[in-house]
Amino acid sequence: MPEFSTKTEIKCYHCGEPCRNHDITIEDKVFCCNGCKLVYEILEENKLCKYYSLDEKPGISQSERKINTSGFAYLDDEQIQKQLLDFTDGKISSISFFIPQMHCSSCIWLLENMYKLNPAIFYSQVNFPEKKLSVRFKENEISLRKIVELLASIGYEPQISLNEVEDKVKSNVNKRLYYRIGVAGFCFGNIMLLSFPEYLSFDDSISFFYKNFFGLLNILLSIPVILYCSSDYFKSAYTGIKQKTINIDFPISLGLAVLFIRSVIEILTNSGPGFFDSLSGLVFFLLAGKVFQSKTYDALNFERNYKSYFPLSVTIKKSGEEQCIPVSKLKVGDRIIIRNNELIPGDAILFNGTANIDYSFVTGESIPVGKVAGEIIYAGGRQTGSAIELEVIRTVSQSYLTQLWNNETFVKRDEDKFKSLVNVVGKYFTIVIILVAALAFVYWYPTSIKAAINAFTAVLIIACPCGIALTSPFALGNAMRILGRNKFYVKNTSVVERMSKIDTIVFDKTGTITKSGDSNVNFSGGLLTSFEQRIIKSLARNSTHPLSIKICDAIKENELFETNSFIEHIGKGIGGKIGYYDIRLGSRSFVLAKEMEDEIDIVDMLNSKVYLSINNKLRGYFVINNIYREGFEEAVNSLKHEYDLSVLSGDNEGEKENLLRFFDDESQLLFKQKPEDKLQYIKKLQGKGKKVMMLGDGLNDAGGLKQSDVGIAISEDVSSFSPACDAILDASMFSNLVKFIQFSISTKRIIITSFIISVIYNILGVTLAFQNTFSPLAAAILMPISSITVVLFTVSFTNLSAKRRGL
Repeated sequence: MPEFSTKTEIKCYHCGEPCRNHDITIEDKVFCCNGCKLVYEILEENKLCKYYSLDEKPGISQSERKINTSGFAYLDDEQIQKQLLDFTDGKISSISFFIPQMHCSSCIWLLENMYKLNPAIFYSQVNFPEKKLSVRFKENEISLRKIVELLASIGYEPQISLNEVEDKVKSNVNKRLYYRIGVAGFCFGNIMLLSFPEYLSFDDSISFFYKNFFGLLNILLSIPVILYCSSDYFKSAYTGIKQKTINIDFPISLGLAVLFIRSVIEILTNSGPGFFDSLSGLVFFLLAGKVFQSKTYDALNFERNYKSYFPLSVTIKKSGEEQCIPVSKLKVGDRIIIRNNELIPGDAILFNGTANIDYSFVTGESIPVGKVAGEIIYAGGRQTGSAIELEVIRTVSQSYLTQLWNNETFVKRDEDKFKSLVNVVGKYFTIVIILVAALAFVYWYPTSIKAAINAFTAVLIIACPCGIALTSPFALGNAMRILGRNKFYVKNTSVVERMSKIDTIVFDKTGTITKSGDSNVNFSGGLLTSFEQRIIKSLARNSTHPLSIKICDAIKENELFETNSFIEHIGKGIGGKIGYYDIRLGSRSFVLAKEMEDEIDIVDMLNSKVYLSINNKLRGYFVINNIYREGFEEAVNSLKHEYDLSVLSGDNEGEKENLLRFFDDESQLLFKQKPEDKLQYIKKLQGKGKKVMMLGDGLNDAGGLKQSDVGIAISEDVSSFSPACDAILDASMFSNLVKFIQFSISTKRIIITSFIISVIYNILGVTLAFQNTFSPLAAAILMPISSITVVLFTVSFTNLSAKRRGL
């Protein structure tokens, strides 16, 4: 047995990652790379080493990050700066960065102490839930590029994408709605105060003295309520009439209009105190319901596209020199340099280097594809391995990826595919109430015209469907809040309603039902000795191929050896010498040094088998299988009795046997599905009358997610990229999928029950109004009580339903 130089694993002082060698040190501190050492030196120099005392090993590993300062040259472009900056007056500028590496209190502390690194940065504040950093700086003393370089040097390089520059996300908070609810609340409170003489029945002299004055004040206070606060209801009702439909806003508008007109007439003719307290109270509650319903997750973006993935700049080679330019300025014929783990922004031909392209971004296929000089590489592919040189033949806007994304079939129309239950109820409710009001008028007309008008208007007032209108926003809005608390973020309340109607569920495979980056690695061929495991790991750690990385991570040996004569043949395998041992990992023909691939190689490729030979002797093979998400088996078992289930995958059929353990019929499993295939499959199901929910995680699922009735993006980090969708589900909560669907069904039942309560109230109120015994005091009590009852019922029972399910 020859002697080998061994290395015991030591953790990096900065990031906690294993150190491949022990040569990079400062005093007794060992670092895994020069990048981590540099960050430590920067913090030490600026007396910021408290960073390490707040959390254990808080740093981000710099071992695979090579900071190329020329890569930020595009930030010197004035046009790019204007698009990125939030504010500038020529002296002071402010900007917000998305920092995905932010993960602990140490990160927050360091980023909020940036002024110690450079005094020209006088303000920096972290929004941790959104992973955003707001920075204000003196433009004459430090440039935007220098700030980004500073952040990158300490391990917090901002994520700046092409999509952010072209369409910078703005806050979608509806300020007008808050203004309206403020005005309605102010008027409601003051009208109630001015109505106390009527409520408390003061003696006639005081009532007579103040009645007209208070009544006129109430008219003035109610004018902004009817003209400003409730204007959206009148606009919606008018729009519905123009389209020859009756929505829920029509009876609400009718009731509010009649309430206002009758109240004005009563006060001006001294025939009554009016119903302004009820009017302002109802508008206030309706607007409060809108706020509750429209509350969204501002930190999340549900409308992302392929540009959210793309970097803002690219390195081009011109006259033998490399320079960085914005991707938007990339032209046909440009030579570009793509390094390890970088995305290819446009369709291009490979000129130099060894390409190993990961197309999972576009197709879902998880195994990289080898390319040789002269082959076309399409936009969206990610290079794994050494740098390559390409010539652009189609820019970002003309690439295959862009054409795919902009295909008409990928566009999901904004209109809902279902009629809201509230609007259906509102339509028939309006017809019935108008008929009842007309009957009341006819019934009381022989008595007197005044009694007939009172009865007619009283029916319209008391039957205003505000209770019904409040049911949906408060129930669905509270459901949104509960789902969000459980890391399931829905785009709007209609998603909850659509979830309750689904009958078919389609899963993407890679990254959705399987854990991203995690695999089960098993060796077939007898037990490997500790020494054999060490030499295998020593070889595998030299490769960036995903299968090599998985094998390396699976072997827990810490003492490693130096590898000599390392070779890597794209699509075939890797090899090298460790002492007297010739080690090979890869396809069967490669490890046995055959010239041509055979049929066994094709089968092995499908099943992710990696063969091992030591000194040209076949030792066995590694089988690499996906790890399914926790709770997936239980979810499928619970759902398959009530829903039609399918799996769509861009991968090959290597996982078919494993999936058949969960699904009864192999016709439910479809492989080698392109993005357009997934979309067409969803459309085919919908053509059969199915209500489809799809769960996916990448751009290759975007078409299906857009087409489905409910599209859910699974994300390991909800702040990072996910395709356009109706909802974002944190991957850690996948096991609760069944509970979320059941909860949406319960919420719909609560809404229906609340409708019944509102109808009972309206029958009681209409009965009183029909008898012409409807007093202002009764209106002031009954109408708000109806609204409050509905709100309390829906919120309480949705909370109870969630609690029963452990949400």
